[in-house]
Amino acid sequence: MSTLDIMYRRKSLLVLPLLFINISLVASDKIEHGEDDDENKMVIVGRSDKRLGEDISASQGSISRGEIEQRPVLRTGEILEFVPGMVATQHSGSGKANQYFLRGFNLDHGTDFSTSVESMPVNMRTHGHGQGYTDLNFIAPEFVQRIDYRKGPYYAEDGDFSAAGTARFHLANDFERSMLQLELGQDNYQRSVIAHELAPSANKRLLVGWENHSYDGPWSTIQEDVKKNNALLKFVSDTDSRLFTITFLGYENRWNAADQIPQRAVSQQLIDNLGSLDTDVGGKSSRYSLSAHFDNGDWVADAYFVDSELLLFSNFTYFLDDPVNGDEFEQVDDRRILGGELKRLFTTDIGDNHIHQTVGLQYRFDDIKNVGLHKTQQRQRLSTVREDSVEESSISLFWKGDIDFTDALMANLGIRYDHLDVKVNSDNPLNSGSADDGLLSIKAGLKYQLNSQLYSYFNIGQSFHSNDARGATITLDPVSGDAADKVDLLVRGEGAELGLYYAQQDQYNLSLSLWFLELDSELLFVGDAGNTEAGRASRRQGLEFTGYYWFNKAFSADVELAWSHARFRETADGEGNRIEGALPFVASVGINWSPADNWRTSLRLRHFGKRPLDSFAEQESDDFTVTNFAITHTLSSWQIDVKVLNLFDSDDHDIDYFYASRLPSEDAAGIEDNHFHPIEPRTMRVQVRYLF
Repeated sequence: MSTLDIMYRRKSLLVLPLLFINISLVASDKIEHGEDDDENKMVIVGRSDKRLGEDISASQGSISRGEIEQRPVLRTGEILEFVPGMVATQHSGSGKANQYFLRGFNLDHGTDFSTSVESMPVNMRTHGHGQGYTDLNFIAPEFVQRIDYRKGPYYAEDGDFSAAGTARFHLANDFERSMLQLELGQDNYQRSVIAHELAPSANKRLLVGWENHSYDGPWSTIQEDVKKNNALLKFVSDTDSRLFTITFLGYENRWNAADQIPQRAVSQQLIDNLGSLDTDVGGKSSRYSLSAHFDNGDWVADAYFVDSELLLFSNFTYFLDDPVNGDEFEQVDDRRILGGELKRLFTTDIGDNHIHQTVGLQYRFDDIKNVGLHKTQQRQRLSTVREDSVEESSISLFWKGDIDFTDALMANLGIRYDHLDVKVNSDNPLNSGSADDGLLSIKAGLKYQLNSQLYSYFNIGQSFHSNDARGATITLDPVSGDAADKVDLLVRGEGAELGLYYAQQDQYNLSLSLWFLELDSELLFVGDAGNTEAGRASRRQGLEFTGYYWFNKAFSADVELAWSHARFRETADGEGNRIEGALPFVASVGINWSPADNWRTSLRLRHFGKRPLDSFAEQESDDFTVTNFAITHTLSSWQIDVKVLNLFDSDDHDIDYFYASRLPSEDAAGIEDNHFHPIEPRTMRVQVRYLF
């Protein structure tokens, strides 16, 4: 038994029963945020609460647990698709982080979109599989109280990876009732959730929950054999004047992967559309965290510790580099993260004007014991390409202020400074070293209320993403042995936005955003290496529209549309100016109908358009469209959900890449081809929930 297997079994014993009670909401239920009596907040039926007293742009909002429960999803990571314009897809196994697209970005696994859970960062710096790696498999959708999302670089609290936007996940602080839930589906899909609350007093409670998930998948040549467990313990102490929580999260997963496949292998009938060429790929991952939160209205403090591991086997090029043993490789990431945030909130009066201010300090330290890349065959190591240990620490200071000049006009200003220090200890001493970098970012905006229903916004701001620390100290490329160019640790992003928001409470809300964003260096996914690398400067611009309409208490509809135009700003020999994988159009449409108080239906369509697969756009993907359906029946303490995912059995591709690979019978140079991961065929799942 390997050391990794021993560690996996030992940690599995720690997985405790986990979380949350989902309350069945019909379309007429109100969004809950715990502050509904705030006169500055607008309570909207059903979906995407717009908090007019706090929001500073037209492209931010909140998503309630009622909406999260109502929308059927295939994979956990798809809950990020609740952010308007976001696409979450997959090019590998169910246990791996999803691939994300937003505002003309192919975000890979999270390069320029920052995600946090209970104030803990999810994006991983200097990660074994890709910069900004964002794996959400440690969250169960039922456990989420709400998601606060922000798009654009306009918010002083947001730092690394936030140029395109952020999503902050907040877990439930109470279970109104205990819950037992079982979900079964095709291809041996099994999922169970248990939630219970212990309340020794009115102001103190302990939330306990557990999720178990297994799945074989529809693939013809492998069984995914997903084995996932999630655990949550959350202590909550709250009064009218303060809130204190301590949260433990535990997650473990192991799986086999159905990786992307070359089109020619399907055309030549070597495999079918659901087949795999290397059936040994897959992985294991785990994440354990402990976090604390304190809020008394004047001071807000957060602290966290995260223990994260990933072991991932992939093979994207088959026999291109090694015609004898094949091109399978192993990526390893083993780290501990320690950090926190301290904020002071206060108000200063200048004449008749009130300036609401926040001053904050953020700290994060990544102790990466092992980040490595190894050549393997059938998951056995043949050689080491590179192996490093990295220490990476950042400290950030920010200030933001909001001032109401009149009842209709409000301005905001934010100033932020980030400093990053890294130290790399490489197996090749020439690639060891230290580096540091710092950036000052300015953010500002205006909000003007044109009338009781119409708001206008203007925002401008700077942000950044960090680069892999190993790229800042590297001297020799570990594969070619050639001299390597070092990259900047921090890369500037700048953007601006004009927006309108129009709403009639309990009936509809509409928003329109015209945005612009530039990056000094693009982070690009390299398909045949399974990693990201720094690229040329880029520019994006686009238009977004969201609309939510409630016809009556029983019937509602929503539409989210996003157009974007993405180009490189710099030329390169032999390269065009198109950004590979940038989505020019994304659409999401939903219809929710409750024919009776104890019945609810949801029909959702997701579509994204063709995207370039090379820098000249000579190769393009096809369009993608999928429709999901769910029907829910509630009877006393019981709730039954039937979900039909991919209702019309689309055979579109979840993801496409264009690069060279080699099959055993082909010439040594290989063949450039489209490599794709198909959408999973139509599948049905039945969920039964008992509340007590």
